[in-house]
Amino acid sequence: MKRYKWIVGLMMSVSLGVSAQEASEKIFTPPFDFPLTLSGNFGELRANHFHGGLDFKTQGAVGKPIRNIADGYVSRVTVTPGGYGQAVYMVHDNGYTSVHGHVLRFDPAIAKVVEEYQYANETFEVDLEFGPDEFRFAQGEVFAWSGNEGYSFGPHLHMEIRRNDTGEYIDPLQFYKDKIKDTTPPRATHFMIYPQRGKGIVNGSQKKQSFSFTQTNKPIVAWGEIAAGIKAYDYMDGTHNNYGVRSVTLYVDSVEVFRSTVDGFLPDENRMINAWTDYEEYVTKTSWYMRSQVLPGNRWRMLEANDKGGVVTIDEERDYVFRYELEDLYGNSRNYTFKVKGKPQDIEPWNPEGKNYLRWNRKNVVWDLGLELTLPEGMLYDDVELNYSLRRDSNAISYEYQLHDVPVPLHAGCMLKIGVQEYPIANMDKYYVIQKKKGRKASVGGYFENGFMHASIRELGTYTVGIDTIAPRVIPLNKAQWNKGNIQFRISDAETGIKNYKVYIDGKFALFAFSSKNARLKMKQPEQMKKGVPHELEVIVTDNCGNEFREHYKF
Repeated sequence: MKRYKWIVGLMMSVSLGVSAQEASEKIFTPPFDFPLTLSGNFGELRANHFHGGLDFKTQGAVGKPIRNIADGYVSRVTVTPGGYGQAVYMVHDNGYTSVHGHVLRFDPAIAKVVEEYQYANETFEVDLEFGPDEFRFAQGEVFAWSGNEGYSFGPHLHMEIRRNDTGEYIDPLQFYKDKIKDTTPPRATHFMIYPQRGKGIVNGSQKKQSFSFTQTNKPIVAWGEIAAGIKAYDYMDGTHNNYGVRSVTLYVDSVEVFRSTVDGFLPDENRMINAWTDYEEYVTKTSWYMRSQVLPGNRWRMLEANDKGGVVTIDEERDYVFRYELEDLYGNSRNYTFKVKGKPQDIEPWNPEGKNYLRWNRKNVVWDLGLELTLPEGMLYDDVELNYSLRRDSNAISYEYQLHDVPVPLHAGCMLKIGVQEYPIANMDKYYVIQKKKGRKASVGGYFENGFMHASIRELGTYTVGIDTIAPRVIPLNKAQWNKGNIQFRISDAETGIKNYKVYIDGKFALFAFSSKNARLKMKQPEQMKKGVPHELEVIVTDNCGNEFREHYKF
């Protein structure tokens, strides 16, 4: 078996997860005093990233004390409208860092520093770093309380453990196996067969095909080179949640051809989830298939495969027995088997031609009238025969460019330049790049320079240029409650999104929290507003093209 490496040598030896000895030493204690249950596990499949930690349930409530899992100091705190919401980064003396997200409130001393920064800078969002001697906490000490802040849809604590030397995310569950019961094995529902371009065919077609494990009577006839993928989830005792599968192994005729083990990843490997999973299936159908194939540009270290990267050659007229073994951290496992019947079939050769054939192992540049797309080496996971087209619209301010007809992920942001053909307004700050997807428009942002809009994109798709001159929408809520300090707004922007906001009461900055999950703007410290007297409030909301909503209210 060939192991696909992202880094080599000594770095490899120190970044492949935690040793059994480390885990057995129980270097971390639980973050809560009550019994532990999970709503999410390490490595779960998420849009453009692996879930980097554990989601601990908090008994359906917020405000649970979070205890430090090992001696250390707070190195960073963040406050954002989405993502972690409020988060604490704890550097431990044992060589690891833990991250605690969605917290309700910080330790009072930390909260004081955060609040002072917010008022001094007139901002809700915070990203502060601290030294080793500022906020130290011993193992077991309370440093924050659990919540539901940020992009969270139920009370829980998101907790990560990372190595200080490499930044690698590792699975925290290995430290708490004895605290969480699990006797339930993973389960699969479907599998996918991928004929290799110009080299394989399945049931008379060279397109991928999905099959259900419950419909085993459906014949699978193939010839040439094929690969497989599986749709599966893990489960745990006493919950209705589904989780990511830690280990997937594929055997063909009892010979191992592929293995994935989701027990760690480096920050730069995070987006490689788009190479390991079927990106098109997720984007178009929100369906997760894990490929049992290593695409040539996929450098994620936790994959092992045969010399063909998991590809299987069907070249004999017989039954080939495919067997998947799914296993969790506790050793609970389940097998799934299907047969592929070898039968000679004509395979149409694949002979890519043209200037828009993109290779995964080199720099690619796509040029056309009013267009330049630069893809540095390492941005593609496989070769792409670009299905390119240009749409001319006399009413548009730029051409519309189709940079492939199915979604293709890029490993990082790549520079796209689109020429502006018409200038309905003189203010270039109002122009932005649009991605069109499934009949909808999404802002990619960008800036204007020398006749072109410049924007960083992370997916091949359809792009054009638009203009945003519409201010954000701001709706006051429950004005009858404002004199009690319950001041709320619903804010939104239809085109480029909210960039920032400020609220002033009686001419002084007032701290308001914004939640991206419900688009609510809410007063953070209503107790600071004097009751029983009239007030004047000013709210200012700005979008990413500089359009401003500004309104005064009296209450």
